[in-house]
Amino acid sequence: MKAWQIFAVGVAVLVAALLLPSYERMLAGLGAIAMVAVVVSGFLFRPHKDVFHLRTTLTVSEPDYPMVVEHERLVVRFEITRLWLLFLPTFGAVAFLTVTAAEGTTWNFSLLNGLLEWPSYAFFLVLRLFLLVVVGLLSTWVSERCVLRDAEACTADSVSTSGGYLLYSFRDSSGEYYGGDAFPFALVRSRKLARIVVYRSSKPELSKIAMGCLFHQPVVIGQGLTDLDEATAAAHSVRSQPAPEGI
Repeated sequence: MKAWQIFAVGVAVLVAALLLPSYERMLAGLGAIAMVAVVVSGFLFRPHKDVFHLRTTLTVSEPDYPMVVEHERLVVRFEITRLWLLFLPTFGAVAFLTVTAAEGTTWNFSLLNGLLEWPSYAFFLVLRLFLLVVVGLLSTWVSERCVLRDAEACTADSVSTSGGYLLYSFRDSSGEYYGGDAFPFALVRSRKLARIVVYRSSKPELSKIAMGCLFHQPVVIGQGLTDLDEATAAAHSVRSQPAPEGI
């Protein structure tokens, strides 16, 4: 951006802050309606398929064979969970915005006077930060619902951590490689289930990994046979063969 453009943006932000009381009522009302609409729309995005048949992969540490790769066939359903984390903050934010819309400003709070009174200004900042947290929760809710609406599932080929974020890669049903990132909520305790990735069948770059989901968790509803991967099984077979006599 050029210098005059940066200056124009700065002036616009300053004018908007100074004139906030004049239009805060309208913004608060629209914000309250939008939050309720986002929560309801998430429930309207019902998944076309909520049961997935997949083959999980897990590296098991064994004393004699440190590289044992175990595959297991599972039937998994993604269920909605932790709705209290969605409803309680959202209801609080909607109540706050409703009061703001009714009063015109946040309890007749003045930005310029608040700057001179630190306790009031600190309270003002806490309320605004609370609204940002609620917006983040709503964004997470909608993004998870959108991915699960038309989803396929697989197991991540690799998972790593960088800068506090999870980086993972996976292959879709056609064998194409894709990747994604997520915040590591780590709310799924099972290592096999935590590495499950759901992705949009029509747009695989939109994906979610189970350990990065906040409002959905995989639940095992069926379990098949367990086998070892071919390379590992062949290695075990060679190691288990008895040595020829006379050697």
